[in-house]
Amino acid sequence: MVGARRPRLNPQSDEPAWPNANEDLSCILLLSRQVYKLYVEYIFKAMTFVVTEACIRCKYTDCVDVCPVDAFREGPNFLAIDPRDCIDCAVCVPECPVNAIYAEEDVPGDQLDFIKLNAELSRSWKPITRTKLPLPDAEQWREVKVKRAKLDRGGA
Repeated sequence: MVGARRPRLNPQSDEPAWPNANEDLSCILLLSRQVYKLYVEYIFKAMTFVVTEACIRCKYTDCVDVCPVDAFREGPNFLAIDPRDCIDCAVCVPECPVNAIYAEEDVPGDQLDFIKLNAELSRSWKPITRTKLPLPDAEQWREVKVKRAKLDRGGA
């Protein structure tokens, strides 16, 4: 048969010496576990929503009341979403009057650092579960596009 693999000969006898089936099986099982783990991580990856730069110095909290899992965290002049709590329901997105909330996969390229920033700040900020009044000068800051330098981490 063309391309068929012939067994090696055992040096102690003239009988064929097949590869160690136990070693081969354990390698296959290990590889299978690794592939399965990657598959599960890919399928069940926790995708989250992210608050971006537009929220800084505005802090409208309309999004907070609709969140079914209280995933929002409150800083002095910004809200963050805790990725450990967010269930990817998207109900907060249309509630944001400044369009600051994006699905993680849709965050604009110049705002990608906010994915990590939300995760970092949410670890030290307290949950916010009820709507509050926006910051007093929120209307003045609503249309300002570049305001990262104004982010107050509030001890985070």
